[in-house]
Amino acid sequence: MDALSLLHERVSMPLLEAPGPTSEQLEQIFTAAVRAPDHGALKPWRFLLIEGEDRAALGELFTQAALSDNPDLPAERRQKTAGKPLRAPCIVVVIAKAVEHAKVPVLEQQISAGCCAQNMILAAHALGLGAMWRTGSMAYHPTVHQGLGLVPEESIIGYVYFGTPVRQRRVPKLETSKFVARWPESDND
Repeated sequence: MDALSLLHERVSMPLLEAPGPTSEQLEQIFTAAVRAPDHGALKPWRFLLIEGEDRAALGELFTQAALSDNPDLPAERRQKTAGKPLRAPCIVVVIAKAVEHAKVPVLEQQISAGCCAQNMILAAHALGLGAMWRTGSMAYHPTVHQGLGLVPEESIIGYVYFGTPVRQRRVPKLETSKFVARWPESDND
């Protein structure tokens, strides 16, 4: 697959099943991730790989967080929350690891970590895998941050789910003209 086809044809795959990426494929995915743009060469990121039974433990952590917000959480919501990490055989938590820097603001460092996530998703597509970038309230919850071992200057950029697509998705056609304008705008247009 050439690079432009990869970029033009990638779509999120919300329905994923086993098998997940092999060790070799994960190495390719992580190699792509660390090639993200990185102003100041700060490497403001780290990744947590969650597979197998550890996904259920992550679901328990999500449930604990949800219960801390609402001790009366209905059983159905508890079950749904606990099952979120089971939607794919492999999850990578992308964490921005921001540092104080005179020329590189925290936002830029977080965007760099986001580029890591995008590179992972593109690498997965190139390898024939499906991927889905998810966030939601569990990306921002202090109980989850503590349970995953984040320190105060870290933030979760997203949970990237990997696996085999249950079915292929149609690539929607987007009209780029709806998102692009020339500056300064000319009165002659």
